[in-house]
Amino acid sequence: MSVDLCGIALDHPIVNASGTFDAIAARRAFGDAVIERFPFSAYVSKTITPAARAGNPPPRLWEEPAAMVNSIGLPNKGLAGFLEADLPRLAELPVPLIVSVMATSVEAFAPLVETVAGREEVAGLELNVSCPNVHSGLIVGEEPAETAALLTKLRPLTAKPLIVKLTPNVAEPAAIALAAEQGGADAVSLINTVKAAPLLADGTPWLGAGSGGLSGPAVRTIALKQVADVVAFLVGPGSSIVSGTTVPVFGRS
Repeated sequence: MSVDLCGIALDHPIVNASGTFDAIAARRAFGDAVIERFPFSAYVSKTITPAARAGNPPPRLWEEPAAMVNSIGLPNKGLAGFLEADLPRLAELPVPLIVSVMATSVEAFAPLVETVAGREEVAGLELNVSCPNVHSGLIVGEEPAETAALLTKLRPLTAKPLIVKLTPNVAEPAAIALAAEQGGADAVSLINTVKAAPLLADGTPWLGAGSGGLSGPAVRTIALKQVADVVAFLVGPGSSIVSGTTVPVFGRS
């Protein structure tokens, strides 16, 4: 059951999605039993941003049959707070650490990636590209040119694996995956949440931010289809993809 993920040795293929499991809170609640019976072969942190974020206004959650819509808004301590408070605790986990990062421009992404990748506790980085580029106004992960440009700038900053977290909210996720590969990404992660806007009976939005992302069992078949589409698109003449199940992994020399 062992897996090689971009050079990171995993005991088995089960890895948490960013933001879905708070290892620090779990250990605070359940003690060292969390460490002794840790369920994942690597731990992906909740996304951090250059500066601290409070997140979206409440309410933030809405239940659907077999699903949930969340509008959490990426609350986090920012880079400095993460390095001081969270990284030492996450480094105690018995598995490799992958840190998820997000920023609104190459200029903001670069020091974030360089600083996090420079820490020996970190095995790899996930690039959350669901935020608009402040220069173009375009969502980086929804435009192939934006994705490729970002990776081209970030790739030289570290030799550690860069995994691009793709959004499902595009017509052709495979085009974004190809752009990520061409920019130097080691792998892509599918999928993020699907855009959703819960409304009350009178048409009023329930969530404080108006809309959010749908997740849960209801999106599983969407995820499977998009993974299959990305793999089918990339496994072809000239592609450097070497394996693909839930995460297509690219080979780089």
